[in-house]
Amino acid sequence: MPPAAEHSPLGKSSEYLDTYTPSLLFPIPRAPKWAELGLTAASLPYRGVDVWNCYELSWLLPSGKPVVAIGEFVIPADSPNIVESKSFKLYLNSLNQTVFADCETLRQTLAADLSAAAGAPVAVRLRSLAEVQEEGIAALPGQCIDELEVAIVRYGQPSPALLRCDPNRRLEQVLHSHLLKSNCPVTGQPDWGSVVVDYRGPALDPASLLAYLVSFRQHADFHEQCVERIFLDLLHLLEPERLTVYARYVRRGGLDINPWRSTDAVVADNRRLARQ
Repeated sequence: MPPAAEHSPLGKSSEYLDTYTPSLLFPIPRAPKWAELGLTAASLPYRGVDVWNCYELSWLLPSGKPVVAIGEFVIPADSPNIVESKSFKLYLNSLNQTVFADCETLRQTLAADLSAAAGAPVAVRLRSLAEVQEEGIAALPGQCIDELEVAIVRYGQPSPALLRCDPNRRLEQVLHSHLLKSNCPVTGQPDWGSVVVDYRGPALDPASLLAYLVSFRQHADFHEQCVERIFLDLLHLLEPERLTVYARYVRRGGLDINPWRSTDAVVADNRRLARQ
């Protein structure tokens, strides 16, 4: 089994290598965090992916000329491991002075290395800056709940007891908030994100959802586990016909992490937001 997060490069001084070093990738098992939520690999109540975007990707052509691109990496939510984010950055940095015959050779190399670390097939797409620029900036779907009047008294621990719904009224609804914040469980650094809840079922009270999301503000956990906790708490409350929860996190170290969890097959809209 891969070592735990405290043995990763997070929070430690690291040498930045600029020649290809796949051994820098540090996998962290998902199983212990699943266990905290009462889950196992065989009992996951969701499907999903973790979409990573890399804005600091560069390598050399055979001529010695550098290339820059934006990388998209899609890791299955049921993969045995996540990839620790600083190790991911160090690994990508190791490509800077490495020659690849062409873009496809690099893509295949990235897919092989990341799949080995995650323990499951990882999809890789390399995009030009012009391609990403043409997509523009996206807006989240549905109703933004951030202007609702709520009194906040809990910040340190996610509090599902704050959530309320009307079991006598059923609807289809998409709600989003930009007020999600949690902390890295190793370094304590803040993780900022926007979250979307898309469901069909008993009417969820939007103000209660906002108070609940803010209760993560001092909570220490990885991006993926925060989204899984939100998904599970809503699943238990609503028992919905369908439910999708996803978060678009602000990048750190040139990487942003975007977990999607759903009762249905996931089609991730990976257009960047204003804060990304």
